[in-house]
Amino acid sequence: MNIKTKLRQFKYKLSHDFFSVENVVLILAIILCLTWTYQSILAMSRNWELSERLTAERKNLELLSIEVETAELENQYYASNEYQELLARKTIDKKLPGENMVVMPENSDAAKNKHQTAPVEVAEKTYSNFEKWLQYLFPSF
Repeated sequence: MNIKTKLRQFKYKLSHDFFSVENVVLILAIILCLTWTYQSILAMSRNWELSERLTAERKNLELLSIEVETAELENQYYASNEYQELLARKTIDKKLPGENMVVMPENSDAAKNKHQTAPVEVAEKTYSNFEKWLQYLFPSF
């Protein structure tokens, strides 16, 4: 057989066996399924990334809202009369009319140790191996 004949046979097999209508439709269906699967996987991974980013942003928003609330409460505290009075007492030794300053001496060692008691040593009971096994197997025993 010469080359022309082999080429003609190959061309015939390609056109009638491989490139038949059924095979072409099957190949197109496989390509479409693979493309659809790939695009679905891409969409799911992008949705997962966006979900993670959304969760992180929500946590960040919650943290910032807590910080803002804390700052507002601090501002209310700093604007209160109690804080201003405490600050005035602390920095410029201001006192209310009729108040007297009393300076107390430091506590002596006797006063510091008055209510302290010596630590009580608790003697642990030693158990035999048999008693340990009984306690392990029967905890209420």
